[in-house]
Amino acid sequence: MRPTHALVSLAALTTLSCAHGPGSPGKPATEDFAARGRALAQRLIIADGHVDVPYRLQETLGPDGEPTEDISQRTAGGDFDYPRAVEGGLDVPFMSIYIPAALQEKPGASKQLADSLIDMMEKIARKAPEKFAMASSVEEVQRNTQAGKVSFALGIENGSALEDSLANVAHFQRRGVRYITLTHSKDNLISDASFNSGKRTWNGISPFGRQVVAEMNRVGIMVDVAHLSDDAIRQVLEVSQVPVIASHSSCRHFTPGFERNISDELIRAVAAKGGVVMINFGSGFLTQEANVSLEKLHKAIEAFVESQRATNPGPPDVAGFIKSYRLEHTVTLARVEDVADHIEHVVKLVGIDHVGLGSDFDGVGPTLPTGLQDVSQYPNLFRVLLERGLSEADIEKIASGNVFRVWRQAAAHAASK
Repeated sequence: MRPTHALVSLAALTTLSCAHGPGSPGKPATEDFAARGRALAQRLIIADGHVDVPYRLQETLGPDGEPTEDISQRTAGGDFDYPRAVEGGLDVPFMSIYIPAALQEKPGASKQLADSLIDMMEKIARKAPEKFAMASSVEEVQRNTQAGKVSFALGIENGSALEDSLANVAHFQRRGVRYITLTHSKDNLISDASFNSGKRTWNGISPFGRQVVAEMNRVGIMVDVAHLSDDAIRQVLEVSQVPVIASHSSCRHFTPGFERNISDELIRAVAAKGGVVMINFGSGFLTQEANVSLEKLHKAIEAFVESQRATNPGPPDVAGFIKSYRLEHTVTLARVEDVADHIEHVVKLVGIDHVGLGSDFDGVGPTLPTGLQDVSQYPNLFRVLLERGLSEADIEKIASGNVFRVWRQAAAHAASK
C-alpha cells in the first residue's frame, strides 16, 4: 500500500529502537529464542507479500531519470536494501507496482507508470546480477535463493494499470506480474475500494471486474483482495476459480470500523477458498490506539499541506510540521508483538495454512512497529512466534509456504487451460 497520507520519511517522524524482547542475561531461554529466530530467518525462504520499493525509488529520480538511491548498497533512508534484506533473511519481496488513484483520470497513464516501474526493477536486477534476480515462479525463487540472490517478484497495486482493456492482463502476466490488487484508495473500473467511504460505485466488483478476475485465473495471476470493500471481496470469492490472497491486510478484530483490515467473516471466507491473509506491519493496522493516533496525525498533515498550497508556492515543510506536532501530541506506534497477535488471530480462526507476511515496508512510512522497522528485523517476529509456542514448521508456512501454495495453484490452473 502507498497510502495517500505517506508524505514523510521515517527519520522525519521518529527514530525507533529495535525491540529485542523481554529477555536479559539472566534469562537464557529468551536469548535462545532470539538466536533461534535469527537462525530460522536465514534457513527459511521468507516471502513478503508487499514491499513498496519501486514507488519509493520513483519519487527519488534524478535529472538523468535514474533513482538517486542504490538499493544494492545500504541506504540511509527507506526500509529495504540488499544488505538489510540479507541480514533479515528476506528472499523474495513482492515489489509493489503501485499506481496512484489520481492517475485513473488520465487515460493511459496508469499502464504507462506500471510498465516504467517494472522496467526499473528489471534494470536494478540486471545491474547487480550477483545480488538480485527477477522471479515469476516459485521455482525461480528457489533457484535464486540457492544462488544467494534476493528475488524480485512483482505485484501490481491498483488494477487501474489495466486501463479498460482485458488484453492488458495477459500483457502484465508476460511482464512477470504475479498478483494484481484490484483497486487502491478509490473505486476504479474493476472494484469498489475500502477507503472510498462514500457511495459505492459498483456495490462490489463491476461486470468488467468479473471478466478481469476470470482472465487473471486464466493466465495465472493471483487475485489480491487487499484494499477492496467487503462486498467486493465476497464477490471476488464467488467468481475466482482459484484461491486469492490479501497481500497486505491485517485483522479488523483489533481495529473495529477500519474496513481496510479484513473481518473475521471474510478471513474465514478467504480461507475456505484456500487463500492467505498476509499481515500488514503498519501500526495503524495493528492496534486501535495506534490507528486513532495516526489518523489524527494524517489529518493534521493533510490540513497543513492544504493550507501551505494556498499560501506558498514551494513544497511544504512537512518534516518541520511533524516535529512541531510531536511536541504537543503523542504519536502511538505498535510493537512486533502486535504483529504476532494478528498472526495468531488468523491461526485460531482458520488454521496455520492461511496466514502470511505482507509488511508494507516503504509503503506505511514512519508508522512501523517497534522491532519491525525494516527488512533486517524479521528475526524479531520469529522470536516472538517461537516464544508463543509456534513450531518451526508453522513459521515456515507463515514465512512463505502458504503464499507459495497459492502461487503454484494459480500457475497450475492456468497451465490446465
